[in-house]
Amino acid sequence: MSEHNSASVHTTPNPEGGWDNQKDGRKVSHHDKKEEAQARGREEAKRDETEHKIHNRDGKIAESNSYGNDPFPPKG
Repeated sequence: MSEHNSASVHTTPNPEGGWDNQKDGRKVSHHDKKEEAQARGREEAKRDETEHKIHNRDGKIAESNSYGNDPFPPKG
């Protein structure tokens, strides 16, 4: 595994508007549009070789992608 932080990246709605990317509950970036936040979150997750979880406006996880640290890898 990579030497980077292995915490998942979460793209979440910001209650004051826009979208945030968070790791370990800490905001790492803020964006006006969800698409921008998703792109940045994907970059962070790929760099850290971890999970990227994308939330809906209601806070529920709508999508999850793994970039090197899949907790449920496909069976061979």
